[in-house]
Amino acid sequence: MKVKFELTMDDVVVNDENIDHIILDWISDVDQEEIMDVSHKWITTQNFLTHRMVGLQSVGGSSLTIEPLEEVEI
Repeated sequence: MKVKFELTMDDVVVNDENIDHIILDWISDVDQEEIMDVSHKWITTQNFLTHRMVGLQSVGGSSLTIEPLEEVEI
């Protein structure tokens, strides 16, 4: 299913440069299991973003929104 992801980060340091606010959004084709996996890792992994994004040194606050763009067939 097509899903829109939106990642919002505040008080970010990238390659020693301070940035007040960043919003990244993208659309991806994923299944329900992948969404649950990403959500689980997001919630349970300390420093999830700094381990996954090259150059990202710190994040003051962040949120991840996952929104389906098409209906799921049951």
